[in-house]
Amino acid sequence: MTKQAGLKRRVRARMAKTGESYVTARSRLLAGQPGTTPDDSRLEWMPGALHISNGDATDVPGTGLARRVIYWRDVLHEGPVPEAAPAELRRIRVDFLTGYEGAGRAEMMRQFTERDQALETSRDGQYVLWFEADLYDQLQITEILARLAGLGVPAERITLICIGEHAGIARFGGLGELTAGQLRELPYTSACARLTPAALELATRAWAAFRVPAPEGLNAIAATRLGELRFLGEAFDRLSREYPATRDGLSLTERRVLAAVADGAPDAGTAFVRAQARETRPYMGDTTCFGRMDQMAAGPHPLLRLDPPGHPVERTTGVRLTGTGARVLAGQADQIALNGIDRWIGGVHLHGHHVPWRWDDGTETIVRRPDKT
Repeated sequence: MTKQAGLKRRVRARMAKTGESYVTARSRLLAGQPGTTPDDSRLEWMPGALHISNGDATDVPGTGLARRVIYWRDVLHEGPVPEAAPAELRRIRVDFLTGYEGAGRAEMMRQFTERDQALETSRDGQYVLWFEADLYDQLQITEILARLAGLGVPAERITLICIGEHAGIARFGGLGELTAGQLRELPYTSACARLTPAALELATRAWAAFRVPAPEGLNAIAATRLGELRFLGEAFDRLSREYPATRDGLSLTERRVLAAVADGAPDAGTAFVRAQARETRPYMGDTTCFGRMDQMAAGPHPLLRLDPPGHPVERTTGVRLTGTGARVLAGQADQIALNGIDRWIGGVHLHGHHVPWRWDDGTETIVRRPDKT
């Protein structure tokens, strides 16, 4: 305790002198003291825990803090995520992702089954979650925490490490950008927290609101603020903006892509980069975005014209706005009324030419339009 207190005093003294953050000052102090390492006594339990991350680009094993790591590879903001038992939901997600990503179904089913089994068989131990602030990760966090709550795992046995920024990185893209040494520092920062029952309860509510057939509960989750899950409300607000807007029937992603093309983006790759540059936090990959462009180039009244036509959108595919696309972007026509929609957001299936659930820019909430008679 005395040794650690002395280190903290030296770190604060360096911060006052250099203006560095606590993590930077501490790491540089330690780097200048050969043989000095953080006091890991309070983390002795961590290597025996089950560690969970969004993908193996994050070098959790390299930190020396984890012997068992599983990865939660699922693009939950795409495709159906209905109310269903874990085994049935696993089948639904594997079926969707097999077509979406072109992956082998048997291999994907094996990965998902092993992932779920590891979560369940570790219920008497500790869990450490390594995630980020973006929508992709926040949906995964809600699923994992809701599952753990359902297994009866006490909140105090779950540690969440979650960041939305990192010193020295102007536009933080994810934990995969950090070295093993930088990752190892995170448990000593405010990014690391033992969860409380309130966090498990909020995650369970969020997961349920995401999966029901109507999105009435999303507004409340987007407005919620809780320190342990400080990025959750922001992520659900971004999710809500993927509902077609009242003014033009476009999701926020679709509108940003069309705006990028209208502003001169010559190809799909450029349009994707420009659209994503407007996101507070990157969450969508180019494959997903190119799929949206494919959809906007289809239907009876296409919004985009592709070059070459008749081929799946790739990074080099030429893109131009059609006259209809220009009218929709200007708010003079409604994309859903013109072309219809067939898309899942969680448990909500948006389909047809009349979608009652819309995003209202004026109130910044999801609203229900009256049924047409």
